[in-house]
Amino acid sequence: MPDLETATAEAVVAYGVEQFHPRLTLACSFQKEESVLIHMLSAVCPDARVFTIDTGVLFPETLETWRRFEDRFGVRIEVADAQRGGDPWTVIDCCGQAKVDALERALDGVEAWFTGLRREQSATRADAAKLERDERRGIWKLNPLADWSERDVWRYIQKHELPYNTLHDRGYASIGCAPCTMPGNGREGRWAGSDKTECGLHV
Repeated sequence: MPDLETATAEAVVAYGVEQFHPRLTLACSFQKEESVLIHMLSAVCPDARVFTIDTGVLFPETLETWRRFEDRFGVRIEVADAQRGGDPWTVIDCCGQAKVDALERALDGVEAWFTGLRREQSATRADAAKLERDERRGIWKLNPLADWSERDVWRYIQKHELPYNTLHDRGYASIGCAPCTMPGNGREGRWAGSDKTECGLHV
């Protein structure tokens, strides 16, 4: 596989499509990074697969962003269901195995997946490569925005007048499920008050 570390985000997206489509998908959590990635991906691959993990406790603003993404980009976002059914919601059940199980179903049969990981987001993501082997699942993982700053993301959104989750305007730098996400810089608003930093999808 080539070294993509000096490649632009657009070039990484194009490489992923050329090498892996149609056995390729993009993980979407309706954050600002996905505003950028879906815009780039839909431009070169209108029939690209995009999925989201639905825990059943997403913010209303996130659900509205979902609708706006589909309208603007012409994509149908597939659902990997992580809802608890009739069981009560808990942080442990949602932000753990239920989401991981949903991800495994979404990635079944694919050769590669795109994510919005950026090294700047947290210490656990500081070593993210633009192209890396997801050894746990035996597939490739592409992180086109790995070397982008927060400013880079917003500059791109503004330049292309892209829809984005309005929770970002209210101090939510990272957006997860409504019960366990608070405003904060980086990922400090996720699972606030605990030492949890990842839900298990990227570890």
